Amino acid sequence: MTVRTVGVEEEFLLVDPATGRPRAVGQAVLAVSAADGPDDDLTAELHREQVETGTKPCHTLHELGAELRSTRATAAGAAADVGVALAPLATSPLAVEPTLSPSSRYEEMARRFGRTVSEELTCGCHVHVAIDSAEEGVAVLDRIRPWLAPLIALSANSPFWLGEDSGYASFRSQVWQRWPSAGPYGPFGSAGAYRTFVDSVLGTATVLDEGMLYLDARLSRQHPTVEVRVADVCREPDDAVLIAALTRALVQTAVDGWQAGDEPDPVRTEVLRLAAWQAGRSGMDGDLLDPSGWRPAPATDVVRRLVEHVRPALEEAGDLDTVHDLIATVLARGTGARRQREVRERTGTLAAVVRDASHPAP
Repeated sequence: MTVRTVGVEEEFLLVDPATGRPRAVGQAVLAVSAADGPDDDLTAELHREQVETGTKPCHTLHELGAELRSTRATAAGAAADVGVALAPLATSPLAVEPTLSPSSRYEEMARRFGRTVSEELTCGCHVHVAIDSAEEGVAVLDRIRPWLAPLIALSANSPFWLGEDSGYASFRSQVWQRWPSAGPYGPFGSAGAYRTFVDSVLGTATVLDEGMLYLDARLSRQHPTVEVRVADVCREPDDAVLIAALTRALVQTAVDGWQAGDEPDPVRTEVLRLAAWQAGRSGMDGDLLDPSGWRPAPATDVVRRLVEHVRPALEEAGDLDTVHDLIATVLARGTGARRQREVRERTGTLAAVVRDASHPAP
């Protein structure tokens, strides 16, 4: 079997090294990066207080880990040249009024969606896994739906919002649901049905374009990939490697099931929304909904069932031992959300939370 390539896009905050507050310097960071040479891996985002990186397609988890560290280092270096730090936090712990990046598209989004845009300073981790065709990709979309919520729990890295503890491990996942085209989706059945769905969404004139199809997973418009979009940006690059490894294994498991004639789980979209909410609420520190019966179970048990679900794909890719090690690390030290709360408890300040996560460290 040829192992599918996997790539990761990460969004980051640009913060003041002293105060921890986001700074609207995204364009300056991009200019510094461009002056050092063309770099398609560092791009603008919706707000000037953030930038996005992207890895190359990778065959191995070792290669992906090196790519993630390299892209983070490049972005952090450009940020440091403008006097700010790069913060892998999925929401800003400190209150902020984001500044729109210069773009006619973003300006139209702001006009159409109001406060949803003006408050949407969130940072996600998007995983791209190679597919052979749109038909195969839609078969994947239909079959990975039950297992996306545990990826939210494993990546949870956004407990604070507007200067307060939100009560959620991933409040980014809550804020993201404000978009009318975001969240869990129903099964499509075929590439033709998926295209009909996309055309129907565009026909409503609610969203601007296909780029605003913010489903938890979708067919990429620019690459021959399935793009899974549920995870928070991870504080640790190894956690992003874990999310990517599990995502690739989910894709391969879904293709294997499709080719074997297995039907997708018919779970209703409304139940998936409940599963996603629960994952964002408690992260790895409480119960998740177990796809085997959609009843609460300890998060650690649900993640172990996820690994068992994709075990053959992990073994074929040579990823099983690495995934076991990475999960053990997350369970031992906790998610980014737990780390943020521990720093807040120890120091009493949210600025310290941001500094603790920033690259380079102040």
